[in-house]
Amino acid sequence: MLFIISLVVIICMLTMLANKIKIAYPILLVLAGLALSLVPGVPHIKVEPEWIFIIFLPPLLFEAAYGVSWKELWKWRRIILSFAFLVVFITACVVALVANAILPGFSIALGFLLGGIVSPPDAVSAQAIMRFVKVPKRFSSILEGESLFNDASSLIIMRVALVAVGTGQFVWYQAAGSFVWMLVGGLLVGLLVAWVMIKLHHYLPTDEKIDVVFTLITPYIMYIAAEEVGASGVIAVVSGGLYLSSRNILFMDSSSRLSGWNFWHNFVFLLNGLVFLLIGLDLPEVVAGMREGGMSLSTATWYGLLISAVLIFIRMVCSYGAVMTTLFMRRFIKVADPNYYGLHVPFVLGWSGMRGVVSLAAALSIPMMTEAGGLSQSAR
Repeated sequence: MLFIISLVVIICMLTMLANKIKIAYPILLVLAGLALSLVPGVPHIKVEPEWIFIIFLPPLLFEAAYGVSWKELWKWRRIILSFAFLVVFITACVVALVANAILPGFSIALGFLLGGIVSPPDAVSAQAIMRFVKVPKRFSSILEGESLFNDASSLIIMRVALVAVGTGQFVWYQAAGSFVWMLVGGLLVGLLVAWVMIKLHHYLPTDEKIDVVFTLITPYIMYIAAEEVGASGVIAVVSGGLYLSSRNILFMDSSSRLSGWNFWHNFVFLLNGLVFLLIGLDLPEVVAGMREGGMSLSTATWYGLLISAVLIFIRMVCSYGAVMTTLFMRRFIKVADPNYYGLHVPFVLGWSGMRGVVSLAAALSIPMMTEAGGLSQSAR
């Protein structure tokens, strides 16, 4: 307990230091976690893989969906949806091919598993860095909107790949049916739970404290309910959060909305801080696992840099390709604001694709043991 309290204090102190020296706080938190992991006697935090998504993802996604601007989301819907689904799928495919070609023992299924993990950019990391860079508001709007949906698409790819890794076979029509159900089922579950919560707010004599507690348990109910029926919990949380955000003025008064905003702003800040600290704290264990598997640190670093270069290159290519395609389609249909276009815009969008919380949670959630009881190849 003292160690966890110490981590919270470290998060606050380093965030203040980051604001003072004008550097993104996730960078300092990762370095601090690494430094703490090297201190003798520091306790090791072990979180079971299946709990990673349940603890961190529902509130993070719900807060992002609840606070998004519907006007901006609709305005940039084409570029947001293309980046959230098409670019994520292209990235996962390229990473799968590259990993299969250069990484020893990596099958295509394992490559898609890796691609699903690293393909979604993280809006939290990008926003933390862009605070110190003068960019138009449309950039943050596009990144926020993209982050809502690319998490869902990448995690669906990861789930399908994980099934292929575990069973050793891939049936495309089963995968396609599973993909459709994850999307449709997650959407229906999220909207149903959101509708039920609105009715509870209407008919129960709640006050602002109860309203805030209801908003806290809502994303967890959405996520768990969707996962229980084999749908996407991420899609459920995003769709339900978007629906509630569009209706909150009808079932919550101003004091409840203000209290909820203050709570979620601080709660998500704490969750993000803990996740970035966990990245650093977990690095020595990752290095030890690689050495047990017969891979040197230098070789693993080289592979990591190569995959990172592939991710940056693919996102850059897709950014410029999206702009070129949209400019071409302007001849036939009406598209977004023409002032959006310019050579600097796709460069900034491409370079802002930092990975963060979702990729970490996805990597940590990979089952360490197969059904046969042995250490899974994907975990190695």
